Order: sequence, then structure tokens, then C-alpha cells
Amino acid sequence: MAEDKIIQDLLPQKFGKWGKIWTAALVVVCLIGAFAYYRQLRYGLVVTAMRDYVSWGIYISNFVFFVAISLVGSLITAIFRLAGVKWGSPLTRIAEIIAVAAIIFAAIIIIVDMGSPERFYFLFTHGRIQSPIIWDVIVITTYFFISILLLYYPLLPDMKILLRFRERSGEGLHKFYKFIGSFWQGTAAQFRLSEKAINMLCIAIIPVAFTIHTVTSWLFATTYRPGWDSTNFGAYFIAGAFLVGAGAVVVAMYVFRKAYHLEKYITESHFEKMGRILVLLAMLYLYFNVNEFLTPFFKMKESEAAYLNGLFSGDFSAVFWFAILTGMIVPTIILLFKKGRKPLPVMISGILVIIGAWFKRYLIVTPTLLHPFLPMHDVPASYRHYYPSWEEWAITMGSLAGTLLVITILVRIFPIIPIQETIIEQHETGK
Repeated sequence: MAEDKIIQDLLPQKFGKWGKIWTAALVVVCLIGAFAYYRQLRYGLVVTAMRDYVSWGIYISNFVFFVAISLVGSLITAIFRLAGVKWGSPLTRIAEIIAVAAIIFAAIIIIVDMGSPERFYFLFTHGRIQSPIIWDVIVITTYFFISILLLYYPLLPDMKILLRFRERSGEGLHKFYKFIGSFWQGTAAQFRLSEKAINMLCIAIIPVAFTIHTVTSWLFATTYRPGWDSTNFGAYFIAGAFLVGAGAVVVAMYVFRKAYHLEKYITESHFEKMGRILVLLAMLYLYFNVNEFLTPFFKMKESEAAYLNGLFSGDFSAVFWFAILTGMIVPTIILLFKKGRKPLPVMISGILVIIGAWFKRYLIVTPTLLHPFLPMHDVPASYRHYYPSWEEWAITMGSLAGTLLVITILVRIFPIIPIQETIIEQHETGK
């Protein structure tokens, strides 16, 4: 494939009609979320349905979901690069962009949950190292900067190419490319230095990513409550994060492949391989779910009986079985068959995984908070149940739309598939 043809195929494209409609729709949802947050700032957290017992609600569910999605950066980028998995090259940029967008909104939703945003500043000025919350702040901040660098360094060789196509990018973007990448000359010394920096980041981001999910799980597990009092939570969170991260990548692969006609670069072989990875991760996460619930189910301690009954056959049973079936079992059944690992079925499986993962995070938070060790006595009826207010739903949907908007903007600015890496690989394979 000619070098010029690869460049023309992979250069960022301007939004067409549907791209503008999509972006406008996301902006509208974000604005509705911003209005709901304004109401929360003005009137306080009383506008939410959170009370003394359910003091976290869907905000923290959303936080755990975003943190899980962000692990995709270390799964696809770091592990594939370090393991020398060449077929994963077209997917690395997609994974890096998703990781950056997700970790941004993981931090934002925590600020939203605090009520008064200035409290976030106090975490840095009055944080106590004895608290798992400050551990979370440290590792998320570290992960954010490593993710930014892991997106930026592989972009540098593409900057030189993008600077040659002023008419395609527009004057504004051309100035931006010049600002962030004009120093890149493409010399052998720069390539060696860049490769070394990327490898160091790949090595660093894996333990940091594992630490994020372990520390997040500790926020729950160090609290002596039914459903959270578990030594399995760290591995349980990591397995779930790998699954939903991979699900996000396959959905993005399909959308970008269709929207930008990248069939030559994101091939059916990529979906076949990612489908196999999804099966492995879904079965691994299913194992941890069985491990998480089977042992306490057999023990059936009095403190956990109401919680478990609520999940398996009570108020939360419909959501629980929906999350298990949608997020793990159905995708596994689809992807076990060769025809199920074609692009469309893999994309559908990825969507099911993401939906199931969001509801699974909701179930991690809410049922436990509604089953405290000390039984509820003489409290208003609203304290015994939790139904998110419209403000909570609007802010949650706004944060999800904001993540998609960041991804949309980044793929408009930067090539979805690394151009320089693709050219080098084409030369090496002689295609």
C-alpha cells in the first residue's frame, strides 16, 4: 500500500452531517447535566435522593465505571506494546483516547459527589495518608498524567505528517499541531528517545492501573459492611475493569471503522482476536462473581442474609440477573461461535458488556448501603429506598455524554490509527 494512500486514509476527517448532529446531541446532554449541577450547587445535595444511608448513589457508581473503562489504556497500549503484539497497533490510539476521556470524568464525578467543589482542594491540603481516599487521589492523578503522556508520545511522529496538510486540518488545527509537535524532526535519535520513553511509560502504567482499581476496591472493602467486607474485591474490580475496557474498545473499533471507512486497517481479524479476548475476560470476571457471592451465600451470616436475598431474589434481583446475563453470559455465548466474532456481533457483545458493567457498579454501591449492620429504626420511608432524582440522572448522563464528546473531539483532532506506525509496518511486511 502506497505511503501517500495510507496518509490520506488515516488523516483526521472533518465532521460530516451526522458527525455534527452527534456532536450537537452530546453538547445538549452535557448542558442539561450542567444545569442540573448548577441546581445542586445552588440548593445543595438535598436535590439528590441521597440520604443518611445511601450517601453515594449513582455518582460513585459512575466513578467506579469510569475508572474501570480507563484501564483499557494499559490493557491495549501497554500490554500489547510490551508483548510485541503487532496486530494491536491500529487499536492503541483508540484505547489511549478512551482511557484519557474516562479518567477525566472519573475525577469530575468525584467533585460532583462532594457537593461543595472546594472540598476537592482540601483533599490535597488536608489529606491524611491513613485514609484510602487520599490513596485514590494520588493514584488517579498519577494515572491521568501517565495516560496523557502515553497518548502524546506516540502522536509525535504523526505531527510532522499532519503539519504537511494545512488545507485538510484548517488553520486553527495547524497552529495547534505546530505548538505541540513542531520540534519533532523525525531523526533516528528522536525515535530512539521516544521509543524508550514509551516503553518506560508502558512499564509504569500497568502497576499504576492495577493500583487504581485495587485502591478503589479498598474504599469499599475497608468499610465493615455486608457485601463490601471482602478480600476478593481487588481482583474482582481489576477483572471487571479489563472486561468493560475491552468492550469499550470493540465498540469504538466498529464505529470508527464504519464512520471513517477504515476496513483496510481495522480488519475482521482484529474483531476475531478481540472477540477471543472478550470471551476470556468475561469468563474470568464471571469466576470472580461466583467467588464473590458463593462463599457468603453458603455461610449466610445474619448481617449479610438480607443483602444477598435482596440481590438474588429481592428488590435488586432483576437488576442483578440482568447485569450478570447482559455483561457476562450472553456476550460469552455469542463470542464462542466463529460467526459471533464477526464485526457486528462483536460490537453488540461490547455494548452488552458496557451496559452490564454500569449496572454492576450500581449494584456494588446501592444495595450494601441499604443494608447497614445496625438495622434502620424510626427513619423516614425515603431513607429505606433509593431512586435517583432527575438531577442525578441528568448529571450522570451528562458525564457519560461528556466522555463521548471528549473522544469525539480527540478523534477529530488526531488520527484514529497511528499513521507513522502503520507506514513502518506496511514497509516491514511488504504490503
